[in-house]
Amino acid sequence: MQLLNGSKVADKILNDVKNQVENLKKRGKEACLGIILVGNRKDSNSYVKMKKKRCQEVGIISCDIQLPEEVTEKELLENVERLNQDPCVHGILVQLPLPPHVSTERVISKISVKKDVDGFHPVNFGNLSLQRETEKTIFPCTPEGIIYLLDSYQIPIEGKDVVIIGKSNIVGLPMALMMMHNGATVTVCHSLTKDLKQKTSRGDILIVACGQPEMITSEYVKEGAVVIDVGINSVEDKTKKSGYRIVGDVNFKFVQEKCSYLTPVPGGVGPMTIAMLLLHTVKLASLS
Repeated sequence: MQLLNGSKVADKILNDVKNQVENLKKRGKEACLGIILVGNRKDSNSYVKMKKKRCQEVGIISCDIQLPEEVTEKELLENVERLNQDPCVHGILVQLPLPPHVSTERVISKISVKKDVDGFHPVNFGNLSLQRETEKTIFPCTPEGIIYLLDSYQIPIEGKDVVIIGKSNIVGLPMALMMMHNGATVTVCHSLTKDLKQKTSRGDILIVACGQPEMITSEYVKEGAVVIDVGINSVEDKTKKSGYRIVGDVNFKFVQEKCSYLTPVPGGVGPMTIAMLLLHTVKLASLS
């Protein structure tokens, strides 16, 4: 089994981003990412902190707006519009998930397509669905990062059976579209799927985004499969100073004995997602 080292591949991307940022500065422009964080979720705070750290490392300015959990949808939309109208901001990230009383769809649709670094805007999603890639098109970060990671390790997609666990608009659905566009035969599984093990064990490439800590064991995996673990979960561990450890949706210990390639958690898909986010930011800055 070989590890798919997302951290190593992401570092190369971020080095390229840093060079692009420096070239923009020579033209008198500074790339800026606007981040909106709602509430005090520990995981969301952690993700935003990491994104801001990476921005600083490559020279991208990050300006963040922190809003309380009880913020109204109207107030949130007004803050999005403020960033839309700010010529110094080139990309807008609204950290998900949002509180239940706020419509995620309305908030995402409010973000200007010219500043949609996440690739969730209906226009960008439509372009992905219809395979209309233009200079201005932005695709969702995590699926794009996974494609990039597979390509970096020269793992072919064309003609392969790809099984995806999870059908979210953030990972599962755009991932299925990208895999189909790359010539794969795709099966999407979810909470209502029957005979899950039977379906997943047919996948040459298995992509897991189910949000269940270490749910996927070797029984779910085809011998020699490529396994991509998108999950990031904290589980109690009293031996750790923090009191918890980070695990994926895949049981690494058991699955590593059966697969050919496997992404670690942390250090696999997560760094690729952030790298794509910053790559999108500098791209939108150069187009503005």
